[in-house]
Amino acid sequence: MAELEYKLTNDTLFKMLFVKYPDLLKRLVVKVLGLAVDAITEFVITNPEIPPQNVGEKFCRLDINMTVNGERVNLEVQVKNGGDYPERSLYYWARMYSSALPSGGNYSTLPRTVQINIVDFSLFYDTKGFHSEFRSLEVTRHTALTDKMSLHYFELPKLPEITEIGADDEIALWLSAINAETEEQLSTIKAKGGIIMEQLVDAYHSVAESNELREVMRLRERARLDEASALANAARKATREIILNMHKESFSITDIVKATKLTEQDVKDILDVL
Repeated sequence: MAELEYKLTNDTLFKMLFVKYPDLLKRLVVKVLGLAVDAITEFVITNPEIPPQNVGEKFCRLDINMTVNGERVNLEVQVKNGGDYPERSLYYWARMYSSALPSGGNYSTLPRTVQINIVDFSLFYDTKGFHSEFRSLEVTRHTALTDKMSLHYFELPKLPEITEIGADDEIALWLSAINAETEEQLSTIKAKGGIIMEQLVDAYHSVAESNELREVMRLRERARLDEASALANAARKATREIILNMHKESFSITDIVKATKLTEQDVKDILDVL
């Protein structure tokens, strides 16, 4: 099987593709929200840029913010589970919701705010389903406190095999395309999903093979290597300080070797001892 150089779970590729092809983004979002495409009267991407000065930052978020029929919608893909993803996603929802209130504004005018999370790891172990939606509900009566809160989670590892997905299950086909690892999988999805999946797969190849993506990925990799080098240099500097301080306190070279896990020669080189 021909493996893809980049999966669509790559946040840089994900954002570049859906910003460049907003009609595909609209189709995905309306399916998640359970709307009809012709019911959308307003669809605006409010953060289409990928600022080059930020692309190398360790905590650079390449999410997609939208206004859909007056509602605020945020879509992001995440491949690593730091153990706090529910809290993190709730925090981002809260920031997006609260930032919609203008100075002196009325709380009742705050828009419905939706956070869509596509995650490449299992998050909820009490269900085998790949889609979960959370809202603010009373714990006994299950009545809604408000309709302005909605958080969707799509867990890619829980998707069925592509061969088991029906041609009419568009959400599963979308997610399978985002999760695809090989050209063969994309071809199967393209054949099964009709014109929408054809457009998505063609858009994927257009962006994945572009010089623009390669340049952004080069910048991100350089930033990663620079950060790793800086951390290594800091560690070496800290170790050197420890060795010099221990030597000043009359610790033997044997004791310093035990404490630092360095070789005797490395310690002697730092101390400039023959």
